[in-house]
Amino acid sequence: MRNILYIAIALFALVSCSKSASELKPDELAARAAKLYYENLLHGKCEAYIDGFYRPDSIPESYREQLIVSAKQYVGQMKKDHQGLVSVEAVGARTDTAKHVGEAYLLLGFGDKTKEEVVVPLVLHDGCWMLR
Repeated sequence: MRNILYIAIALFALVSCSKSASELKPDELAARAAKLYYENLLHGKCEAYIDGFYRPDSIPESYREQLIVSAKQYVGQMKKDHQGLVSVEAVGARTDTAKHVGEAYLLLGFGDKTKEEVVVPLVLHDGCWMLR
């Protein structure tokens, strides 16, 4: 089920582009994937955000639920501190395709008009950039 989610996220990111997937550089793909994962938080889809993390082994459902609760608390803290997350902008990425890792740089916009740049570590797994 989660693999289908990952494929759907990757396909959505690729289809929404004006260029075909073969024309996109790995840096651009990584930045778009990170933006999509953080947009899940923006839209309250904490489950999808948590499922975007690369885990080589399965985790118990109880642990997954704890991670979802933690993500919801993070969103709640952003609402309390900054009137919530209102925008996510990809500002760049650096990838190492030989090592299958990368970093995306996102600019998070908040309801109180503040902005914060975050570095999102990623790993390339089966052709899909996932959170690390």
